[in-house]
Amino acid sequence: MDILIITVLIIAAVILFLVELFVIPGISVAGFLAGGCMIFANYYAFAYLGTTGGFITLTISAIACIGSVILFMRSKTLDKIALNKNITSKVDRTVEEKIKVGDTGVAITRLALIGNADIDGNIVEVKSMDGFLNEKTPIVVNRISNGVIMVEQKKH
Repeated sequence: MDILIITVLIIAAVILFLVELFVIPGISVAGFLAGGCMIFANYYAFAYLGTTGGFITLTISAIACIGSVILFMRSKTLDKIALNKNITSKVDRTVEEKIKVGDTGVAITRLALIGNADIDGNIVEVKSMDGFLNEKTPIVVNRISNGVIMVEQKKH
């Protein structure tokens, strides 16, 4: 009966360990339960089967955990649940291409360095070179680099 209890605890620990590792990663209930089952199985073996039985259980526990991870990694199970989709879409930058240095507009949102602005009737994301600018502040395009439109407050 003692060996059955230890076997069930080790099997439960391995299953919970695999669930923690591959299905719901992170520190969760499954990880704590897996650790608890493994510790209790080894404690039970040392307490009721003696030192030799305890060390045998400890060895079997380590081999079971390591072996289950290796077998699970070699199986095609991970390939079936893995995401294989490549993202091929691109951001539409046609509006940014219409804007040139010197164009004027108005900030739609507060430019806490980055925000939205209406430049020549086009709503685009811009970056402020003058620090924070409030909404409805007149702005002028100073520079465009790598798709980032740099603006500054329009001087009167």
